[in-house]
Amino acid sequence: MRQNGHSVLVEKNAGKASGFTNKAYEKAGAEIIKGSQEIFDRAKMILRVKEPQPSEYGYLKKGQIYFAYLHLAASQDVARAMINAGSINIAYETIQKADGSLPLLTPMSEVAGPMAIQQGAKCLEMAQGGHGVLLGGVPGVDPGTVLIIGGGVVGINAAKMACGLGAKVYILDIDLDRLRYLSDVMPSNCITMMSSPAAIRDVLPKADLVVGAVLVPGSKTPTLVTRDMLKIMKKGSVLVDVSIDQGGCFETSKETTHAHPTYTIDGIVHYAVSNMPGALPRTSTLALNNATLPYAMEIANKGWKKAMKENPEIKRGANVVKGHVTYKGVAEAFGFEHVSIDRLL
Repeated sequence: MRQNGHSVLVEKNAGKASGFTNKAYEKAGAEIIKGSQEIFDRAKMILRVKEPQPSEYGYLKKGQIYFAYLHLAASQDVARAMINAGSINIAYETIQKADGSLPLLTPMSEVAGPMAIQQGAKCLEMAQGGHGVLLGGVPGVDPGTVLIIGGGVVGINAAKMACGLGAKVYILDIDLDRLRYLSDVMPSNCITMMSSPAAIRDVLPKADLVVGAVLVPGSKTPTLVTRDMLKIMKKGSVLVDVSIDQGGCFETSKETTHAHPTYTIDGIVHYAVSNMPGALPRTSTLALNNATLPYAMEIANKGWKKAMKENPEIKRGANVVKGHVTYKGVAEAFGFEHVSIDRLL
C-alpha cells in the first residue's frame, strides 16, 4: 500500500495474536494508532477480517469504504448500521469471478475444511462428549464414517483430510458436474452422492461426524438437517457447522466461540464456531492477505466507483452502498428494498 502512495493506519497490537508485531508494521511504513475509533475517524478505507462490532456501529462514516467479511444475510443489525451510516460496504465473501468462484472466500475455506475434520475428530473423543470413535479405525476395527454436505472448497478440503485419515467418507452436492469432478479426484474411500433430504436421511444414521459445508453466496444458508433428524443419528456423534457464518445449515446450530466451541442437543455434539480459521491465525492471515491485496489495492488506487466499473468482480462485492442494499441475497433475507449497484455507478 505504501509503495502505491497510500498512508496506512494500524491499530496497536492488531497483529499480535497472529505473530505480527507493531514494529513490523512501522518498519513497513504504517502509523500505529491506539484505538479503533481514531482509525475510523481518519481512514477513507477500513480493511479488516470481520464486520463492525456493535460498539463500532457509530464509527462508520458516510462515504467511507469498509472492505471485509460482512455476512450481512446472517446479521440484520450490521446491515441496518451500514444502511444508516451511508458507507460503501464491500464484502470479501461476494467478490466473485465470472466462473462463479469466490476468490476471497477460497483461502478461508481451504483452512476451515481440514479444521472441520480436525475438530470433529477431537469432539468424537469420549471426554469431549463423543462416542469414542477413531475416524481412521485400526486393524480389525471399522473406520469412522464422515458425511460432508456440500462439495465446494470447504467440502473437498474436508474430504481430503477425512480420506487421508482413513475414514469412510460420503460427500453430497446438488451439482452433478461437481460430483463427477469429485469422483475423479478423490480416493476410493470417498463416495459421492446427489444431495437431497432423502439422501441425507439415508446416510445420517451411519455417520459419526457430519460436516455442514453448504454456501449460497451472500445469502442465508438453507437448513438441511432438522432437529427431528437428530433422532436417527447415533448418540455421541458430532455435527460441525462450517456454514454458521451465514446462519448455519443445521436447525439446531447456534454460534459458538473457540473458548466454548461445543454444546450437546439430543445426545449430538454440536461444533458451530464462527470464523473457524481464527484459531490458526498465522496461516489464515497470510493466506487471506495473498488473496485480498490485489483487490484492496485496486479499490485504493482507483476509488470504489472506478474499481467497480472496470472490474465486475469487485462490483459483485457491493453489499450496502450509500444507504442502499445492493446485494440481492441480503435484501431478500430481511425484506429490504434491493437497489442495483449499476444505478449508483
